[in-house]
Amino acid sequence: MEALRHWLRRHLSDPQIVVLILLLGAGFLVITLLSKKLTPVLVSLVLAYLLEGLVGMLQKIKVPRFLAVILVFSLFLCLCIVLLVFLVPLIVRQIQQLFTQLPVIVQWIQSQLMRLPETYPEYITEQQVSELISFIRSEITVLGQKVLSYSIASVIGVISVVVYLFLVPLMVFFFLKDKDLLLQWFTGFLPRERSLAVKIWQEVDRQIGNYIRGKVWEIFILWSVTTVVFTFLGLDYALLLGLFTGLSVLIPYIGAGAMVVPVALIAYFQWGWSSQFGWAVVAYTVIQILDGNVLAPLLFSEVVNLHPIAIVSAVLFFGGLYGFWGVFFAIPLATLIQSIIMAWPRNEVESHVS
Repeated sequence: MEALRHWLRRHLSDPQIVVLILLLGAGFLVITLLSKKLTPVLVSLVLAYLLEGLVGMLQKIKVPRFLAVILVFSLFLCLCIVLLVFLVPLIVRQIQQLFTQLPVIVQWIQSQLMRLPETYPEYITEQQVSELISFIRSEITVLGQKVLSYSIASVIGVISVVVYLFLVPLMVFFFLKDKDLLLQWFTGFLPRERSLAVKIWQEVDRQIGNYIRGKVWEIFILWSVTTVVFTFLGLDYALLLGLFTGLSVLIPYIGAGAMVVPVALIAYFQWGWSSQFGWAVVAYTVIQILDGNVLAPLLFSEVVNLHPIAIVSAVLFFGGLYGFWGVFFAIPLATLIQSIIMAWPRNEVESHVS
């Protein structure tokens, strides 16, 4: 107990540490209590971080910031229109086709499972297969109920989408245009003794920007390459599988392993145990290997390296705490913790007190 009091007295006597703790606590409370209500703001911040890289590139070649913002924002709007007009209808159509064919796929899976006790009687029993089929049916029933609830709330969903389509681009534009003014306004509420917090923020801000830009590029590249490869192989739902393969990188290590299951199931349902099935699985495996060993290191060369255990732990912890946004920002948040540990004034404080 005396050691704890000595530690608190030694560290909390430094106003820099007190300011840092208060800022971290306030940020944690705001995100925890208001994360769902602030979803449009979070989306806008992510997009603003993504576009800030292009704005900075234009500024380096002597383009005025306001003109750079206009050019980049116009390009962003054109890309959004292309996605909404061309890609979104294709994705929705493939989702509808998949749900239409889902009962046939489930029946086929059941017939394949029922053959297992005959083929491997020493390893699998009929009771185990029956329990597995019951579990699959219950999960599909729950999924159907969720889809029905979403369809019932479709009116609210449409209204939310319309609001997002208006609010998010507007906030992205002002985040880019008034970046310096917003930062100046925010820092006006902070105490003067904040050099430690500023040092950590500058490092984390750089890491978040690199991470978001790298992750979005990784998603789009993986989505595009996987869609092209699966389309070339003739695999059904190529665009949809490519999209989810790209999104799987949001969950490091786990996402790539999880996505092999639907890819293999759809390929096996379409072609059976054939060379086409083998090529589809091999192609997916090669894409993931290239992503993990070539693309990701290239895109995230400037991001602080974290141990795989730290990354997985951060995904599990922050994902359970904040859901999707916790998963998306798991690595930047882990980087924040690492930056705090590295910048924590140990020797300096001890020598100052002594």
